[in-house]
Amino acid sequence: MTKNERIYQRYEMEAMRKIHPNLDHMPVGGLKIQQRPAFTQIDPDRAGDFILLTVRDPLCVYEKDPAEQIADRLERAECIGRSGMFLSYSGWYKGAHVTVVSGGSGSPEMELALFDYMENTGAHTYLRVGGSGGIGTDVHPGDVVISSGVVRAEGMTKAYIPAEFPAVSHYEVVNAMAMAADRLGASYHVGVTLSIDSDVIGCGRPAVGGYLQPWNLDVLGIYNRAGVLNGDRESAAVVTLSALFDRRGGSVCSVSDNAVTGEKFQEGVAKNIEIDIALEGCAILQQMDAVKGGSPYWHPGIGL
Repeated sequence: MTKNERIYQRYEMEAMRKIHPNLDHMPVGGLKIQQRPAFTQIDPDRAGDFILLTVRDPLCVYEKDPAEQIADRLERAECIGRSGMFLSYSGWYKGAHVTVVSGGSGSPEMELALFDYMENTGAHTYLRVGGSGGIGTDVHPGDVVISSGVVRAEGMTKAYIPAEFPAVSHYEVVNAMAMAADRLGASYHVGVTLSIDSDVIGCGRPAVGGYLQPWNLDVLGIYNRAGVLNGDRESAAVVTLSALFDRRGGSVCSVSDNAVTGEKFQEGVAKNIEIDIALEGCAILQQMDAVKGGSPYWHPGIGL
């Protein structure tokens, strides 16, 4: 039985289907264009087991589209989907079948890519890979944050589940990414990420004409005092939907500034080290899966 079949059979799902007034008007499996998922236009049969979700972020100073840049690191890389919103490549990294997707920023756009992949492929691991801003006192430009969990301060995931539902990264993903960061000698932290919709006033930055409201002034202070490490716009979407739909989810982001401590923005300071960590982490996860045997979960006693 597939993951989606198990979701369909959850006890209370039948009650929802019975009372939905428009269910018969909606296409099974989502919208299609020429028999392919509409948003990403991917060939589902060529998707990998590990999906890296990236953003065309000018602050990361990618050398090219991030999907193409990461694809250059893969063996036998091929373009498996190109739409007006997303570009997808699949290939192999140290035995792990990896697909990288690039698109616009924010939770709403992440939702579209996640839906196409989760509804139409067998991929089991989803990882947000990109840049972020520092919030934690000890987090500096050039560091990497591996998210153990995410504050869902954006709006999209609340359409799926109330805010009380925890956005927790899968423990196997956290372990693998930390192991990869150690192997690469990266400066990294493991902890909580803040995901928001507004990257300007939502972070306390004055908007057009210096516009501010009282509730904007202490956003970063609240989360710094709580020990939150960094902030982005996509991690909540990836981690929450992965948890809801029985996939492994996580986030690995480099840090380019810290508005709390006053460390100034440095474009491309981490030189995309988060990409190296993500790829190495996928290879480690592939090893974890190979040694599990009959166990559904990996733990240190199993080893690699």
